[in-house]
Amino acid sequence: MPLDDLARTAYGEDHEAFRQTVRRFMAEEIAPHAAQWAEAGIVPKDIWPRAGALGLLCPTVPEEYGGLGLDFGYNAIVDEESAYTGGATTGFSLHSDIVADYIVHYGSDEQKREWLPKLVSGEAITAIAMTEPGTGSDLQAMRTTARKDGNHYVINGSKTYITNGQNADLVLVCAKTDTDVQPAWKGVSIILVEASRDGFTRGRNLDKIGMDEADTSELFFEDVRVPITNCLGEEGQGFVYLMSQLPQERLSIAVSAQASAQKAFDLTVAFTRERKAFGKPVIDFQNTRFVLADLKTRLQVGWAHLDWCLNRHNAGELTPEEGAAAKLWHTELQWETMDKCLQLHGGAGYMNEYPIARMWRAARVTRIFGGTNEIMKELIGRKL
Repeated sequence: MPLDDLARTAYGEDHEAFRQTVRRFMAEEIAPHAAQWAEAGIVPKDIWPRAGALGLLCPTVPEEYGGLGLDFGYNAIVDEESAYTGGATTGFSLHSDIVADYIVHYGSDEQKREWLPKLVSGEAITAIAMTEPGTGSDLQAMRTTARKDGNHYVINGSKTYITNGQNADLVLVCAKTDTDVQPAWKGVSIILVEASRDGFTRGRNLDKIGMDEADTSELFFEDVRVPITNCLGEEGQGFVYLMSQLPQERLSIAVSAQASAQKAFDLTVAFTRERKAFGKPVIDFQNTRFVLADLKTRLQVGWAHLDWCLNRHNAGELTPEEGAAAKLWHTELQWETMDKCLQLHGGAGYMNEYPIARMWRAARVTRIFGGTNEIMKELIGRKL
């Protein structure tokens, strides 16, 4: 597999041994069922405990809470192998790279002991509910509220485009606990909401143009009562926490984007070697070779940059602007690669029976979620 041919600086021998475990799992447990799950629009919940048993979920969680206490490189390997296989386990990265870290960094000891072992084992699946209808990347404009009533919060509002929305057992809900304070971000808190709570309902599993197997949903909260102890960290600090954790989320997106771009390239090299036009393989045409040569060069640069980001992140040095830049650059590279590779497939590239068509559709959203690439440019530009 071409991922083995890459000279990586972010990984050691233990990482690569772990990669072989991840790869076997993807080949045996994921790839044979991906088409079925895409048709169903959801990955079955029973795959999560099987991943957990092999240490594929939340490997950075400290050992005292049931995890392996490893560095983020292990998460990145799961992301790479999943994306290279086809991305059917996109929900794993949301669960492991994003939600778990919020609980590790800001959760009370009680919250950590209650939830982290379940996240690691796959017993509980998580989601984070930030985006609302009409707000998009503007998190300060959220309307979901959590009003205090004695020793409880009463939550009202709705969220949309929520990954793992149908499967989630625990949702980290971003809500305004103070609707009067200015600036508005000071009133945002993150609250743990169990899916079993009265008043919590799931809307439809949204019909997307790509990532067909991911359960992306609407969530509704109507007088949902949760104890005040379900607040994650300090009340009113939710926006600060979100901004602090976004570099890792955006690095996670960059990792998956890079790996899926590599897969598209590898598929296209193989396709153009086999497909003939005017009596010779398509790869023998100068235009084909030049397009692929350019993409190979960009991918080579991309892997070097990604390893630089991973090394900085593991050292605690990756800045929010660098995380935004990684998300921006690698998702743009992904889209350029997908589009050019689909073009080299000709008419076959437009057929869903070919992997490149499904990958092209799935790639479109990466320049939107995790903050649009326009927002990434704004964040980078503010620090110039």
